[in-house]
Amino acid sequence: MNAYLDCYPCFLAQTLKTVRLATSDEHVLRNLLDEVGLALAGRSLDVPPPVISRAIHRIIANRLGVQDPYRELKQACIRQALSLVPRLKRAIEESADRLWTAAKLAIAGNVIDFGANADFDLTRDVDVILAQDLAVNHFSEFRKKLDKAGRILYLADNAGETVFDRLFIEELEKPVTYAVRQSPIINDALSEDAAASGIGEVARIISSGVATPGTVLADCSSEFLDEFRSADLIISKGQGNFEALSEEARPIFFLLKIKCDVVARHLRLNKGDIVLMSSKKERTARPG
Repeated sequence: MNAYLDCYPCFLAQTLKTVRLATSDEHVLRNLLDEVGLALAGRSLDVPPPVISRAIHRIIANRLGVQDPYRELKQACIRQALSLVPRLKRAIEESADRLWTAAKLAIAGNVIDFGANADFDLTRDVDVILAQDLAVNHFSEFRKKLDKAGRILYLADNAGETVFDRLFIEELEKPVTYAVRQSPIINDALSEDAAASGIGEVARIISSGVATPGTVLADCSSEFLDEFRSADLIISKGQGNFEALSEEARPIFFLLKIKCDVVARHLRLNKGDIVLMSSKKERTARPG
């Protein structure tokens, strides 16, 4: 999925949020907004939004000398999510379909996003999503693919939702490789975040090799690409990974909450919808 002009207000809003985590100096903020605006001017839109976002955050990091301004927020989100684990496990144990409930909880964790939507209440939003119908529901197809899968690749998104991912992985009952970002970008998960959530106890953690808020294959490491090409099932969390991988003809299932009008329009759905959706390219590539 390529970027749209409508993405530009979001890029500038990200700049505001990120810089204000590191400094209260309005002069610095104004200069950075000007620099980001110049960087956006005339830039090609023939790339996924995460590619442009990475360029913006490199500018911010270089000017401020702060490589991970979201670090404390990520840690706080992980702690909050961990505090919900007993309740979340009860929801899974008391449900008629453990895997289905764990999948919805994994989607619920996707509300933790300081890039597209910092206005979330984790406890409230979990309850809302558990009661919400999926706008796109390919769960039965997912279950069939899971039953036959030997190699599963799980693409992480935000740091706080790694706790929810762990609960989902436990219900998969298959070996899983869990891919995180190589270095800090917004509040996306790094190896240390996945470890803090206990992912290492249920999956093998690797880096994708990129510092983009989405899995941009052209920039990924050879180790990751080997995993991506050989996986029988790929679970992709969040908007950024969808934006980067929506055109790939691989057995990918996208789990996300739609947080912006651009993605909603692209999918012909509504902002706030939740989806568990198999790759369109993968579906159309099948014989018959």
